[in-house]
Amino acid sequence: MTDVLNEKQRKYCMSRIRGKNTTPEVLLRKALWRKGLRYRLSSSLPGRPDITFPRQKIAIFVDGCFWHKCPEHFQTPKTRTEFWVQKLEKNIKRDKLVNEKLKSLGWTVIRFWEHEINKDTTACVNAVQRMISLK
Repeated sequence: MTDVLNEKQRKYCMSRIRGKNTTPEVLLRKALWRKGLRYRLSSSLPGRPDITFPRQKIAIFVDGCFWHKCPEHFQTPKTRTEFWVQKLEKNIKRDKLVNEKLKSLGWTVIRFWEHEINKDTTACVNAVQRMISLK
């Protein structure tokens, strides 16, 4: 099956995909803020975490179900399959490497799938609060 969009249209569509301030990220950040948890966004740490708690050395990543191959929701694309499989596998390898680097620097890494945040933001906030209380 060929792409229904021409190259210019596809390029435009792909350029609209955000890497920061995604809906699940903003949802989680607002919920954390409402609970009185103050965090940082900008970070030069490996992997550039979406949210950090520098004092407690906690790094939070919000992983998209497609971009990080969620075991519950990921579906292999039907076009350019080889390209996408290779790209997404690189993402997963990079995530593991980033986790290892951050752990070696003394950071705790928390990763949430976008569907976890969308489904039960409160549970995600509670998980962060538990981790903070352990530090």
